[in-house]
Amino acid sequence: MKIRTLLTSGLLCGFGLAAVADTVGVGTMPQGTISFTTGSVIAKVMNEKMGLQARVQPNSGETVLVPLVSRGEIQFGIANVLETQEAINGLGAFSGRPQPNLQVAAALFPLRTALFVRADSPYQSVADLKGQRITVGFSAMGSVDRVVKALLASGGLRDGDYRPVLVPNVVAAADQLANGRADAFFFAVGGAKVAEVNASIPLRALPMPTDEASVARAKAIFSGGYPIPVRAGQNLAGVNSDISVMGYDNMLLTSATVSPDLVKKVLSGMVANRDSLIEAFPLFRGLDPKQMVKTELPVTYHPASIEWARGQR
Repeated sequence: MKIRTLLTSGLLCGFGLAAVADTVGVGTMPQGTISFTTGSVIAKVMNEKMGLQARVQPNSGETVLVPLVSRGEIQFGIANVLETQEAINGLGAFSGRPQPNLQVAAALFPLRTALFVRADSPYQSVADLKGQRITVGFSAMGSVDRVVKALLASGGLRDGDYRPVLVPNVVAAADQLANGRADAFFFAVGGAKVAEVNASIPLRALPMPTDEASVARAKAIFSGGYPIPVRAGQNLAGVNSDISVMGYDNMLLTSATVSPDLVKKVLSGMVANRDSLIEAFPLFRGLDPKQMVKTELPVTYHPASIEWARGQR
């Protein structure tokens, strides 16, 4: 309830500034996603703590969001590392459509993702989903499909081993299970939509296997993914015991057209107001000032971010 109240006030504040010329746009995925919550909380802190006028702009998926950021039509956006890498290089969902001006302002925190099933279902592992109905496709979030395929591969499942349920985005995927049309759906752990479904249909997150062979199968499809532990008792819908899930980095995107001063102001503002970010959305506990610029990642950082990061070390 606290998160919902905070986000509502932030959104109302942001949308009320739509006509202001110097409004800072923060693009996200659809409402109900981790991306939307992340961007909404950042925009709220921009409005209340940084002296900026921010407006949240949800989109159907990264294939819509990322070009808006690359062209400078909105100053910032939230997407994962795989979506970012593919967009910069014109791969995957952006095949033949590279986004040359797209840059990264900061790595925010690890995304934790899993396949969710009904808690009363017999499925206890990814491998148990063989022959079952699983949400895939993600036409509006094309990079997500690669993550799902990697997670399925960790359980030894390939195309043809399950029945595909095609969906445009992760919110629609959750709806398919709620409507009885899918046996498992992919989503970020801690997502608002997962909590919504869990309120009426108790869910269980399936663990990602962590043995060397399973992880190798996943990394052969998505090298940026890695097992990450999640503990029970953190009020995370579907996490009923200590498990490992698939982790990968959530990014704050920007454009080469965005001013260095604005980028530095936002990064410094997030660090200075980290407690406010965490209060609104606990996943921001993973925000580490010394890890916001990871030079080992296959992405392009805004020059101002690199300069800012030098002062953090």
